[in-house]
This record gives sequence, structure tokens and C-alpha cells, in this order.
Amino acid sequence: MRRKLLALLICVLAVPAAALAQVRQIPDSAKRGSIVHIQDALVEIDGKQMRLSPAAQIRNRDNLFIVPMSLPRGALVKYTLDGSGQIHRVWVLTAAEIAAPDKSPR
Repeated sequence: MRRKLLALLICVLAVPAAALAQVRQIPDSAKRGSIVHIQDALVEIDGKQMRLSPAAQIRNRDNLFIVPMSLPRGALVKYTLDGSGQIHRVWVLTAAEIAAPDKSPR
């Protein structure tokens, strides 16, 4: 009985720790750039105006979803495009992600 209780206690304590330790999964094919929100679904990445897709998701440094207006001006990001060339996913990079070299797409 004591062993079962100890095993249950370990599981209860380990699950929240595992959830906190999750790492963001940014695709290797994601491009890097500097982003500025212009208006509505229009942004500028590295000086080129681009449109966000209707289902675009933007994640901040804490991996929380944010609206385009909340993008830090000139933030370094990684982004992917959808089939029509619109921006589909955006990740605002942390200091560690900025320092890490880009992985080559496979």
C-alpha cells in the first residue's frame, strides 16, 4: 500500500513539471524575419508587406496566442506561409531562439 501511495505521489508531482518543461516546436522550414504590424491583417516582414491568413496564429515569447496589434515592433520572429503565400503561423523568438542557428529544412 505504501509503495502505491508513493508512486501516486511521484506521478502527481511529475505531471505538472513535465507540462512546464515543454519546448516550442517551431518547424525547421520556418523563415526568420523582423516583423511590424501595419493594420488589420497586414504586416511587414523585413520591409515586405504581407497579409496574415484568416486562420493565422501568432505566439509571443511565452508561447501564448496574441493579436497582431500586440506584436512588439521590429520583433524577430519565425513564420510559415500557407498555400496561398499568406502568413499562417508566427512565433516571436526568445533570446535563446535568436542566438540558436537556423536548422536547415529537410
